[in-house]
Amino acid sequence: MGGQDKDGAIEATLIPGDGIGPEITRAVVAVLEALGSPFAWDTQQGGLAGIEAHGDPLPGVTLDSIRRTRLALKGPLTTPVGGGFRSVNVRLREEFGLYANVRPAKTMVPGGRYEDIDLVIVRENVEGLYVAFEHYIPIDGDPHAVAISSGVNTRAGSRRILEFAFDYAVRNGRKKVTVVHKANVLKALTGIFLETAKEVAPRYAGKVEWDDRIVDACAMQLVLDPWRFDVIVTTNLFGDILSDQAAGLIGGLGMAPGANIGANAAIFEAVHGSAPDIAGKGVANPLAMLLASALMLEHVGRGDLAARMRTAVAKTLNRDNIRTRDLGGAASTMEFAEAVIRRVRNEA
Repeated sequence: MGGQDKDGAIEATLIPGDGIGPEITRAVVAVLEALGSPFAWDTQQGGLAGIEAHGDPLPGVTLDSIRRTRLALKGPLTTPVGGGFRSVNVRLREEFGLYANVRPAKTMVPGGRYEDIDLVIVRENVEGLYVAFEHYIPIDGDPHAVAISSGVNTRAGSRRILEFAFDYAVRNGRKKVTVVHKANVLKALTGIFLETAKEVAPRYAGKVEWDDRIVDACAMQLVLDPWRFDVIVTTNLFGDILSDQAAGLIGGLGMAPGANIGANAAIFEAVHGSAPDIAGKGVANPLAMLLASALMLEHVGRGDLAARMRTAVAKTLNRDNIRTRDLGGAASTMEFAEAVIRRVRNEA
């Protein structure tokens, strides 16, 4: 974590992002200011805005800022199709060793298909099939006749994410950790993950329960009975899929924050895309980025401010019935933020 400025605010990098990113970022910063401006922002660009400003979707000045502050909040970033640019999000994870991706899924608006969802996906973020060691084998003049990809899971990487998940469960008063794998088929690649879980879990006996699930069974049970889950910890590809599935239980990615945490940095994000079709119209829902900033507050030891924000958001949605149009309301991005700010000030 970075240092503090002369007013005691914590230095952090702010990446507004592309499309609706600048709009939702502006709304989130306004809410944080109402909470007492806990962060001193160093604003940098990424994605398409990074290309326009510096010729790179992940400019060196942005990386330098995160290296200095070790803390960032980012809006959605677009990686251009073609042009030789790698995924910005993958580059950030690799650059800063952000091995843990934390994706809470908690019901904010009642009346949906599922009620009272409250679970957390902890995804290993830098190993698995997403290392993308890939190549083609040509046959009979077809250069892409065979595609081969290798996944990599290590004992150390498995232990690190499993310990993170169990520690998270204990620290946050969670009751159970479910280890998700495909060890019945991928006996080496995900077998090592389950094997390591059996070494790690006994150290938490009496503090938190644990069990394991094959990934396809877990996906089915998330639909049939999501309340059986508390904390789910899994490998990279499975975590990517299951965390989006869990977001679907609570209304979609517009409600889903994400935290990417490593030993030397932490980056918090709205996990949805840049939605260029509604950019500039002032109608985007800032909830995901607001909730990401709450995770960021908890990370820096300001759980009190995170609780105030979440309370204000819940009352805005469900008592004041002020919502953006994707949630059936009519509020603009800033109108929603202003309603949350009024609640923050009333609850102070």
